[in-house]
Amino acid sequence: MKRRLPKRTMKMPTVKVIGAGLAGCEAAYYLAEKGIKVELCDVKPKAFTPAHSNVNFGELVCSNSLKGSDPYSNACGLLKEEMRRIGSLIVEAAYSTRIPAGGALAVDRENFAEFITGKIKSHPNIKCVCGEIKSLPESPCIIATGPLTCDGLAEEIKSVTGGALHFYDASAPIVTRESVDMQYAFFGDRYGKGGDDYLNCPMDREAYANFVSELVNAERAVLHEFEKREIFEGCMPVEVMAARGAETLRFGPFKPVGLSDGQGNKFYAVLQLRKENADGSTYNLVGCQTNLKFAEQKRVFSLIPALKNADFMRYGVMHRNTYLNSPLVLNADFSCKGEPTRFFAGQMTGVEGYVESAASGLLAAVHMSRKLAGKDVIIPDATTVCGALSAHIAGATDNFQPMNANFGILPPLKERVRDKKLRYEQLARRALGDIDKFTKEICD
Repeated sequence: MKRRLPKRTMKMPTVKVIGAGLAGCEAAYYLAEKGIKVELCDVKPKAFTPAHSNVNFGELVCSNSLKGSDPYSNACGLLKEEMRRIGSLIVEAAYSTRIPAGGALAVDRENFAEFITGKIKSHPNIKCVCGEIKSLPESPCIIATGPLTCDGLAEEIKSVTGGALHFYDASAPIVTRESVDMQYAFFGDRYGKGGDDYLNCPMDREAYANFVSELVNAERAVLHEFEKREIFEGCMPVEVMAARGAETLRFGPFKPVGLSDGQGNKFYAVLQLRKENADGSTYNLVGCQTNLKFAEQKRVFSLIPALKNADFMRYGVMHRNTYLNSPLVLNADFSCKGEPTRFFAGQMTGVEGYVESAASGLLAAVHMSRKLAGKDVIIPDATTVCGALSAHIAGATDNFQPMNANFGILPPLKERVRDKKLRYEQLARRALGDIDKFTKEICD
């Protein structure tokens, strides 16, 4: 009788993931769950970038909101649902540490980072290495160092990829709940959707006009920098936005529509504050990302009646975000052209936003795992947000710009639907059907 030899299995190489932000953690965890050994490298806790201060991985440096949660009315909500079905650590962490924020998915940023770090450090297939990576590692690897990549590695990436672009990003101030003057504020979400999730600070015409005047004339930390073409519209500093016209904020983040104090009062403009943590002891100023000098931030925002005695726990900051000219250097699977197992992920690929960055890490890991197993790469259909973002980073363009999740990047429905709510719902149902096909295919 002929003896049957055991089937020889190919040993998987260890994948090095550089950067333990949202994209890097997402990638590392997905690969580890697939049985692939991962070495996750980050400078924390020995060092920090100018925007980071938390020793944990997955730190949120700007807002604590991951945008809308409803997949049928919000494109970022749809992206999160697509990611959940693929197996996202970041989406799991977000829902596990969620705090009330109406229709948005906001998290307690400390608990969120702790949840992610715990999952990463306890996984038997992940080895965490602390230290600065100054040169591109050998493949297979995923570079997810984010928009504030350390100088040495950034220069090497620049030389290998033929250069990088950049724009500027900003975060909003945070104040304590107890310092808000409730004589001039009230709780409530827009159109009553979220109960008391937001703390609203109304202004009359005179207060608003004074605020805008002082805002646009206040001293900035970096003079004239934001008139540059590089600034990204989705992270526009509030002072730059206000300089576009006196009424701009009233039709943007300070719009009063849909807000009621229960007394029938009408408001000229309203600044909303959103919880920063689960116990609601701190709130951030929604839409008020800024680059004013710290003293100017306190002076100008204190002109809003409810914030006249506000205690600022953190001031807004502005920093440079670097991203690749991805269509020239990346494939739709986030791998480098000519280097099939060297991937980039995160905001540096030209996706914009927390969730979008995490999605790129998840997708890079999906494609990496298949390549290491000798399987064909399968790109999500462009009818999904995952697929549309993949197409964006690889699409030929003369003026590549960062892109976030929105229904406009999805191909239109076969039949025109005039009602926007119904159209978004149908786009979402199509996307979720196609992402289910994708998840089945990548598991085969």
